[in-house]
Amino acid sequence: MNKAIATLLIPAALACMPATAAPKATPKAADIVRHKIPGSDFPIALAVSVPSTAIIHFVSGQVPAVADKSAPPDTVAAFGDTRAQSESVLKKIKEALESMQLDMPDVVKMTVYLVGDPAKGGKADTKGFMEAYTQYFGGAQPQLPARAVVQVAALSNPGWLVEIEVVAAKK
Repeated sequence: MNKAIATLLIPAALACMPATAAPKATPKAADIVRHKIPGSDFPIALAVSVPSTAIIHFVSGQVPAVADKSAPPDTVAAFGDTRAQSESVLKKIKEALESMQLDMPDVVKMTVYLVGDPAKGGKADTKGFMEAYTQYFGGAQPQLPARAVVQVAALSNPGWLVEIEVVAAKK
C-alpha cells in the first residue's frame, strides 16, 4: 500500500517543483515579457507573461468624465464622442495608476467596452478609440498590453460609449 501511494505522490510532487533551468530563448524569468504579434506593428501584445515576483494591480472599469456640463447628464453630448470619451477614460486610468506609483507602461491587460455610437449607425467607433489609445500605447511607449475590445449593448449611463478596465503589474 505504501509503495502504491509513493508511486502516485512522487510524480505529482515532482511536477509541482519549479524547473531548475530557464529556457535559453527567453528573458530572465523575473521579467515581465510582452510577446509581439508576429509580423505586425499593431499596438497590442499577443500575450504578456507576468512572473510570480510581480505585484499585480486590478484597476476597476473607468468611465468618461463629463465634458459638457450644460448637456443633459445621460446623453452622449455630455461626455463626447468615442474618441473624446476614450481620451478621458485613459487619462483617468493614468491618474489612478500614478496614485499607486505606476504608469501606463505597467499595464499588462486591458479590456475595453464600447457602446455603438448612435452617430455611426449604432456601430462601435473603433477608429475613434484607437486614435485615443495610440496616444498612450505604441510609438514612444512600446510596452504594449494584451487587449480585448468588445461592443456592448449599453453601459449604466446612456451617455457613456466607453468603459475600460486594466490590470497592471510591476516587479
